[in-house]
Amino acid sequence: MSLQEQIIAELGVKPAINVEEEVRKRVDFLKSYVKNAGASGLLIAISGGIDSAVTAGLCKRATDELTQEGNQEYKTLGVFQPYGEQADIADSYAVAKAFDLKYTVETNIEEAVNEIALEVEHSLKNIGVNQHISIPGKGNVKARVRMVMQYALAFEQNLLVVGTDHASEAITGFYTKWGDGAVDITPLTSLNKRQVRQLASYLGVPQSILDKAPSAGLWEGQTDEKELGISYDDNSDYLEGKTIRPEVQEKLERMYVKTAHKRNQIPGI
Repeated sequence: MSLQEQIIAELGVKPAINVEEEVRKRVDFLKSYVKNAGASGLLIAISGGIDSAVTAGLCKRATDELTQEGNQEYKTLGVFQPYGEQADIADSYAVAKAFDLKYTVETNIEEAVNEIALEVEHSLKNIGVNQHISIPGKGNVKARVRMVMQYALAFEQNLLVVGTDHASEAITGFYTKWGDGAVDITPLTSLNKRQVRQLASYLGVPQSILDKAPSAGLWEGQTDEKELGISYDDNSDYLEGKTIRPEVQEKLERMYVKTAHKRNQIPGI
């Protein structure tokens, strides 16, 4: 078995999907997990990107169906988490409107992130390293502060935190460990980015989100494809078992091996 075949098998990606069946399967997955956990619903951080938009749509369907089937209300809480002023915050609100989310809240993380960054710089200075926190380092702080806020809100309301990671992110390790990678449940796990887009069209994600360049939004001008140096088309082709340029395949496989620690359980002895 080639490394490509091993990666596809591990991540569970299909070469083609039936969108309606995939939506049904993932909604049922969320419903079952909520009921078994004795939770009151789901929390999804809505960034304004396509992954969180699709996840929000799945969550809302799941909690609506649970409410209709039972004798209590199950909620989907949409959380908007800008750092200061977020240029595309309107897209987050557009997702909430498109899926008729009854419960939403905006929590600005700027002050908390800046306080942590300052403390990191003081600590570095104390050990003889006189430097500002790096841009990627501060980006990781942002992701982890967002997750702290999500879990605090979820705890107070007996909700499960839902993640947006999928196979195209998993293969490259393109998420922050214990940040956006720290969640209770991930309904997009075995989909590549192309397939996520297919679900987005089916669910009715706003066109403005379908058209925008994917970005983690951790610093100004950041886009996924620019940072990775690999297009999502090539990434998705690889995960569907297609032949791509050798240099791109080699880069993807190097990333996969290098980021294994993000996908594996914590090692111990």
